[in-house]
Amino acid sequence: MRVNCEGCAGCCVDWRALSATPDDHERVGPDRPLDDVYNLVPLTRDEVRAFVDAGYGDALTPRVWAHDVDGETDAGSDETGDGREDDGGRSVRVDGFDVAAVAGRPAFFVGLRKPPKPVAPVGVDDAHWLPTCAFLDPESLQCRIHGDDLYPDECATYPGRNLLLDVETGCERVEAEFGAPGDRLVEDAVPDDADPLLGPQAVGGKVFAHPDPAALSGRVERIAAGEPTAADRAEFVATAAGASPGTVRRNDDAYREYRERALDADSWVGQAIDDWTDRADRDPPDPGLGEAVEDDRGAPGTPGWD
Repeated sequence: MRVNCEGCAGCCVDWRALSATPDDHERVGPDRPLDDVYNLVPLTRDEVRAFVDAGYGDALTPRVWAHDVDGETDAGSDETGDGREDDGGRSVRVDGFDVAAVAGRPAFFVGLRKPPKPVAPVGVDDAHWLPTCAFLDPESLQCRIHGDDLYPDECATYPGRNLLLDVETGCERVEAEFGAPGDRLVEDAVPDDADPLLGPQAVGGKVFAHPDPAALSGRVERIAAGEPTAADRAEFVATAAGASPGTVRRNDDAYREYRERALDADSWVGQAIDDWTDRADRDPPDPGLGEAVEDDRGAPGTPGWD
């Protein structure tokens, strides 16, 4: 299918701060993300392993959901980490949140981190500090791993699955806010590879279940506050890497191996995220900063739009 991505990056950047009518499409229904990350890309178990194997364990972050048990998804006053199950195992209490669960095990997926970067997405003239995919070059607005073996399937097939499921695409949201119909989503025919991984077959393949709710005490609270630590992220990343597709089981040998490797990660991505976060508090938004923050640390280049 044909999409016009030049100068857009609408699916890679959280552009809600630029919008007069910011969209909240990820936060509807009974299970809502505890984080405020926009368009977090869900990775499969094999992709999680591949990123950690490549030394990018510090580029990954988890998402957990609050399950609406009684019409409320906010934290309550119960003790944290008590492992209480609700709704036949569809939720479990952790850090005062009713966390969505599979068979009483906290459910989550793993995606790519989005630090603040100086970008001018969706055709706007001036750069702004906006949450942006860790692998997006802020100047060219191109993915640094596009076409690489690490390029996530979710990105490679986007927005085909949205079209298959008749869900509004990011392209259409950008068009509604900043352009005209057809400017970005040039073709809306559903491609052959738009096969969503949904339902029970997603468990252990894209949606993971942590076997020990008590081990997540403190971690869920930090995720909800947008402040997960490296150890918090590694706990979820390693559990995903040790998952058994189609089940809620975890291979603890694989878990221990990938947890250690995720904690040891010190890639250009992780270093750049720390640098971007510091600069966002003090520097004017200049996309050219990407050369010093990312390129000079070894980030792959991008081909440009010529």
